Amino acid sequence: MSIDLTNVSTFQDAVVTVMGLGRFKNGSGIGAAKWLMRHGAQIVITDLKSHDELKDSVDEIMNWYEKYKAQYSNRDIYSPVFVLGEHRADDFTDVDLVMQNPGVPRESEFVQLAKQHNVSVESDMSLFFRLCPFPIYAITGTRGKSTTTALLGEIFKQVQPKTVVAGNIQRSPLEDLDWLLEEEKPVPVVLEMSSWLIDSLENVARAPDIGIFTNIYADHLNRYASFEAYRESKAAMFYKQSAEQSGVFNFDQEEIKIVGEKSPGKKFWFSKNKLADGLNGTYVVEGNLIFHSAGTEEIIIPVSEIKLQGEHNLANALAAVTLAKLAAVTNENIASGLREFGGLPGRQEVIRELNGITYVNDTTATSPDGTIAALDRFGQKKNVILLAGGATKGLPLETLGEAIKTTCKFSILFEGTATEEFVAIIGEEVPVVRVDSMKAALEAATEVAKEGDVVLLSPGTASFGIFKNEFDRGDQFVAAVKKLK
Repeated sequence: MSIDLTNVSTFQDAVVTVMGLGRFKNGSGIGAAKWLMRHGAQIVITDLKSHDELKDSVDEIMNWYEKYKAQYSNRDIYSPVFVLGEHRADDFTDVDLVMQNPGVPRESEFVQLAKQHNVSVESDMSLFFRLCPFPIYAITGTRGKSTTTALLGEIFKQVQPKTVVAGNIQRSPLEDLDWLLEEEKPVPVVLEMSSWLIDSLENVARAPDIGIFTNIYADHLNRYASFEAYRESKAAMFYKQSAEQSGVFNFDQEEIKIVGEKSPGKKFWFSKNKLADGLNGTYVVEGNLIFHSAGTEEIIIPVSEIKLQGEHNLANALAAVTLAKLAAVTNENIASGLREFGGLPGRQEVIRELNGITYVNDTTATSPDGTIAALDRFGQKKNVILLAGGATKGLPLETLGEAIKTTCKFSILFEGTATEEFVAIIGEEVPVVRVDSMKAALEAATEVAKEGDVVLLSPGTASFGIFKNEFDRGDQFVAAVKKLK
């Protein structure tokens, strides 16, 4: 049968393969599966991971299905079929649609097989872009995008408590699509966009009404052929914009300025320094956060009143303010959001201080640049016990190695595909212990930590292997730290 991707009713009885279940309770795979079942599709959920590896996700789907079917017994709702530990060719050729988890590479032979058989390949995000009835505000970048997204959510909720915050921030936008379609008054939609999510929009003409590009650093080079390819994957959502749409760009990074200058939309900038005449955007002057547009300057808030701490978070605040102003949020509501939002878990988050030792969760530092930023903040006295390592992303570690040598007194490395390279770059200047669990890591850390030290989880790599994902890694760290006496 033929599915009209702009007409929800045509999903009834359609045969759809969900490729990549994933382990996030509200992630792309589970979000897509629930939405499709809700609208009467017959779904096959397939993943190369085994049933044992995905048990929590399978249980989440089945528990939801049983409750939904009991609640709506008069609807035609089909039980999901699971094909785990393998992919079957028929599930990509003899179906009406493939819903691809953005974590699955576009180059997958099964994605290509579907396309060769003229089967449409979508994602939860691409479907949302096609169907969302309200303006979309999208945030991308290597670092800071989650914090900027959440901060914008807080600012918009000052005006509209129903504001949607979704995307890479651990929530599929399909979780909110149905009620949005029934809303009469506009609801702000704030989406965190990873490069993979943007890749999944390649066949969608729609662009975000306002987009933010926070920054760009080398990352995901195990997925992209080069740094330039990675940058351009993020830039793609700006290149689709119309002359009436707006991009918000980091003026302090040359790589971002290149993207901004190529973008066809209206250009706004943010910078920690005063912008040159003729440029519109947000910057800092004499301790105040200033928005400038059409020759007029407005003081939004003194920097000292912003709850988010750290230079990196000042850049996030500047970006968020720029978008909020373009979306016609009042200065008062913007300032309220900036005073109330204190940050997200897992981002240089101080968990506790015990016996003079500070424990910090920076699990979302999945690239060397993220870990270097944390070491710059916490390692000025060469007093860091660093918990790092894991799965490689194809990124050079030499600069991180130098930072470890100057800021760390001890390093604890999780076993993974990046571990041998970590050992090589650290050399003999900093003692190294290798572990295969968070329990072992904390035991090793507490043996060497003394008053004044910082035990810092800032891996600089992906989490695959020992942990389900970066958030599981952080949750295990926090739980273990809170048990210490």
